[in-house]
Amino acid sequence: MTTTVRTTAVPPNVVRAASTAVFVSFLLNGFNFASWASRLPAVRDELGMEPEQLGLLLLVGSIGSICALPLSGLVVQRLGARRAIVAFATVNTLGLLLAAVGVATTSLWVVVPALVLFGVGTGVWDAAMNLEGAAVEQALGRAIMPRFHAGFSFGTMAGAGVGAVAAALHAPVLTHLAVALALSLVGVVVSARWFLPEGTHDAVVDDAPAAEVPRRSRLGAWGEPRTLLIGLVVLAAALTEGAANDWVSLAVVDGFGTDHATGAIGFGVFVTAMTAMRLLGTSLLDRWGRIAVLRLSAALSLVGLLIFGLVPSLWVALAGVVLWGMGAALGFPVGMSAASDDPRRAASRVAVVATIGYSAFFVGPPLLGMLAQHVGYRQALLAIAVPVVIGLLVLPAARPLPTAAGNAAPAQQA
Repeated sequence: MTTTVRTTAVPPNVVRAASTAVFVSFLLNGFNFASWASRLPAVRDELGMEPEQLGLLLLVGSIGSICALPLSGLVVQRLGARRAIVAFATVNTLGLLLAAVGVATTSLWVVVPALVLFGVGTGVWDAAMNLEGAAVEQALGRAIMPRFHAGFSFGTMAGAGVGAVAAALHAPVLTHLAVALALSLVGVVVSARWFLPEGTHDAVVDDAPAAEVPRRSRLGAWGEPRTLLIGLVVLAAALTEGAANDWVSLAVVDGFGTDHATGAIGFGVFVTAMTAMRLLGTSLLDRWGRIAVLRLSAALSLVGLLIFGLVPSLWVALAGVVLWGMGAALGFPVGMSAASDDPRRAASRVAVVATIGYSAFFVGPPLLGMLAQHVGYRQALLAIAVPVVIGLLVLPAARPLPTAAGNAAPAQQA
């Protein structure tokens, strides 16, 4: 059977507005995360935790995401991207605010369920905005997912910067998060008004709406070798990025004997390097193609990790953080684009790939925490080199399908 795939025509000005709205959603998602991550040294001190205990605490939020992500495709199909993003951004915000209350009252019984709630909100919000971004990418006909993820990085830069200022001023975590997250949620609600109109995402298969594709084929993404291998690529990228998000500020503080503000700056260096690489990502992909860019990313990650984990100088280690951040920048967005190459299966495949990727946050924090307990934070982070190499070996799975956005460009076939 000959299969054709197209999307409902959308006016260019609507697509441009939706592109901006998706960028803002990514930015605010990153801002929320970094607002919490940048204050982890203060959270650790307030709760009196050892590295292993903090690793287990970070695991809690991942449990919420892992539980929510397999159902995220169905949630978005039922609610639509706009309502799903607003609803689960609200869940994300409430979870973080409750966690901050738990930190202020030194009550783990509040922090733990709050982080589960935060994880649920983060997981579905993330999947929904990636699906909306994929729909915009298909409507534009070119690979722009790295720019959306650059929005996330801009958000983490802003969150890390505000967090560094709050730490320097010794502002309570609860006060800091209450103000920052309230403003963020308002931004989500306002920007969501400009997403693509519901119904314009529908793909057409031999003139039959995508909604009529059998349910079994939607669930069958878990049995597709290409989708699972792309999931491994995203898993390696998520471990590379997530390890820095969770631990780099603490590694700078404890590994070099600096203060909390310097730790937050170290985290800011990482996310700034990621942002710069994501802004370059679209041009690099257009010229060199997915596979060459992903190989470059893996090489940069490996070199950066080795420098940060082994050199004795803080300033040289921060140069390693720059390379590490550049290497971690593109794996996740390119993996999401690869999972979305066929719009008919985008929702189910993105849900599978995101679930595999987010499992990095399930496994990574406790393992790194246990390693850090024995060898220190910096040396523990060297273990991330192993999944980076594994991801490098399965990169060919991410080659574009004929339906990929911008696939007409010869470089995309590289």
